[in-house]
Amino acid sequence: MESPMRHLITRRARFLAAIRAFFAARGVLEVDTAQLRPCGVTDPQLVSLAASGGYLQTSPEYAMKILLAQGAGDIYQLAHVFRGEEQGRKHRREFMLLEWYRTGYDHLRLMDEVADLVRELLPACRAWQIRRTPYAEAFRQHLDADIERLDDHGLRALCTARLPESADWQLSRDAMLDLLFTHYVEPGLGRGTLEFLCDYPPSQAALARIIDGKAARFELYINGLELCNGFWELSDAREQRARFLADNSERAQLGLPEMPLDEAFLAALERGLPDSAGVALGVDRLLMLACGAAHIDEVMLPA
Repeated sequence: MESPMRHLITRRARFLAAIRAFFAARGVLEVDTAQLRPCGVTDPQLVSLAASGGYLQTSPEYAMKILLAQGAGDIYQLAHVFRGEEQGRKHRREFMLLEWYRTGYDHLRLMDEVADLVRELLPACRAWQIRRTPYAEAFRQHLDADIERLDDHGLRALCTARLPESADWQLSRDAMLDLLFTHYVEPGLGRGTLEFLCDYPPSQAALARIIDGKAARFELYINGLELCNGFWELSDAREQRARFLADNSERAQLGLPEMPLDEAFLAALERGLPDSAGVALGVDRLLMLACGAAHIDEVMLPA
């Protein structure tokens, strides 16, 4: 009789094999970049774990974009990554991320490929329709709030009304949006559909381009669970440096340490990043859905 551990190992192995087969059929090559690099990330929302000689990577993004700038073409990676947030039902500090980049794609075309992969791996979702919901529209649908018309004072009043404990917190506009999103919007996303949230505010662009006043960024939700984060990639090195510096300014305001800028990545942008779109997808979360698991520990091997 097969042991529970053997069953889990078999399930993970088949899941990863299916991912590799998906990309092999499309001519996307697997790469394997270093997970210990000199720099972490400036994003105040991510906790980079320091190690001797550098930082454990929160994503292989910068290393993979360096390869793109050197002519790598379409590539993907199954990487163990590290984020210092609290562990819980949906998160462990070390987990597996599937990240891939498609040259000549924009974020809209990449959404379709993400849907193709998810339907391949989750048979129960194969008949589900794709829904693309603008970020502001999601707040209207789930919170009856027009965040594009609310100024900071109005948004704070909404936070206080919905979450009275937040009245004394010092929150930026994006932090208030994140708070409301987590409690009232996210749980209702992706119910019976592959729901892509898109058209984010420019302040939440991260490494995405800004097109017509909106960030060319998307996230996929199924049954209230965030699965991926994708961008039509910013290729302007000067703009990217400015965003990194703005991140460090925000970190200072929050009492967080300043992070060194990844000059190797910025130099790659200077040399020229091909027009491309990329996405990072949580493999363990997707496997949770495939297995009907309630906790991420059910689908991950013991630490």
